[in-house]
Amino acid sequence: MDDTQNDTLQVRVPIDGVLDLHTFNPRDIGSLIPEYLSLCREKGILEVRIIHGKGTGTLRRTVHAVLNKLSWVIAYRLADTDAGGWGVTEVFLKPLQKSTP
Repeated sequence: MDDTQNDTLQVRVPIDGVLDLHTFNPRDIGSLIPEYLSLCREKGILEVRIIHGKGTGTLRRTVHAVLNKLSWVIAYRLADTDAGGWGVTEVFLKPLQKSTP
């Protein structure tokens, strides 16, 4: 498969509160994370795990930079050691405001 074909492929991700970034191109992270978190909020999922891996920390820093820009992220933190440690970021979201009729 050449690069042109790869660009047209879409990855289906279940909206279950766990986003594993290992299957995505790092250049897509900036749009993927807000979209995924928005869909989680729509489903009432307000605690989300983003798996970015440990590596050099570049992807973790990118994830945190994206989270810092989202007004509906209440807080985030690295997971406890037994839950992925610094390879996982736990995100806490504001609930959607219910519109009144």
